[in-house]
Amino acid sequence: MFKKPKDCLGAVLPDAESIYIQRYLDFFPEDSLAGMKVGLYEHSGVGRDILFTVLSSLGADVVRLGRSDAFVPVDTEAIRQQDIEQATTWVGQYGLDAIVSTDGDADRPLVGDEKGEWLRGDVAGVLCAEYLGVAHLVTPVSSNSVVEKCRLFQSVTRTQIGSPYVIAGMQQAASSESGIVAGYEANGGFLLQTRVVASGGQLDALPTRDAVIVIVSLLVSAWGRSRKVSELAAALPSRYTASDRVKQFATDKSRQCINRLFSEDKGYDEIEAEFGSLCGNVKSVDLTDGLRITFSNNEIVHLRPSGNAPEFRCYNEADSPSRVTELNSACMQIIQGWR
Repeated sequence: MFKKPKDCLGAVLPDAESIYIQRYLDFFPEDSLAGMKVGLYEHSGVGRDILFTVLSSLGADVVRLGRSDAFVPVDTEAIRQQDIEQATTWVGQYGLDAIVSTDGDADRPLVGDEKGEWLRGDVAGVLCAEYLGVAHLVTPVSSNSVVEKCRLFQSVTRTQIGSPYVIAGMQQAASSESGIVAGYEANGGFLLQTRVVASGGQLDALPTRDAVIVIVSLLVSAWGRSRKVSELAAALPSRYTASDRVKQFATDKSRQCINRLFSEDKGYDEIEAEFGSLCGNVKSVDLTDGLRITFSNNEIVHLRPSGNAPEFRCYNEADSPSRVTELNSACMQIIQGWR
């Protein structure tokens, strides 16, 4: 039998929704999306009506799509094939300039371009930070290295995976650096540690995952410069990521595999024996969270036990979509052989 919950929560703030919406309408220029046709994939997302209000209030012609009263499992890091195909269909059917959505609880964004191709969250995070004029950026070690290669930021700090680590990193940066401090995760959730003042508007700090700021920043950035959303991403260095996981792989077993591959006294021999035929010689390793290996060809294999499930995760990075898909598939086969 469940215990009766204690009445320890504060009173409901009925104005919270309107305050949150006004936060963005006060910051972004009036009618900054006027004439832009945006598809809003609503599914069962709790923020769908808020997003519609924000986008339409900024002048966008919003086409509401795929609304559902039943839960739809949208994952911004593992986009379902039907959502990939549906986005492509919708942009052609309705002549959309972009398509946007969130995960179910609306703290992780999805931004798709005029071709219906969804941007990876760690690319959207970089573009959002660029638009906001962020000086010091914090992101987990698993995020795309485009954040360093683009050279848009005064400093980039890498952390363990998880928003608490990003928040701690932002707090440290804000205490020692001047300028705007923000962070993002590979899932696209964006965290703002310090206030942003631009174009006569002000955006107060919100150091928790937010999806709306990413969506609106990318749309305004593209539309305000008469560019396509795809052109924003294309302007960044060509780095692509892919990830997958082996389920029912005990955490202790995962750690044993990583320890077998590398320790300070044994060097890179074991790593190269497993992955050398794929990527060549090891250039460096990072032990911030799991084992992140950078090879001489600048490809990355990042191995990590899941923090909340018996799963072994593998993140990869390469210079082309086809190569990173091939690399991730090959790595997953190797990991399957360790079970």
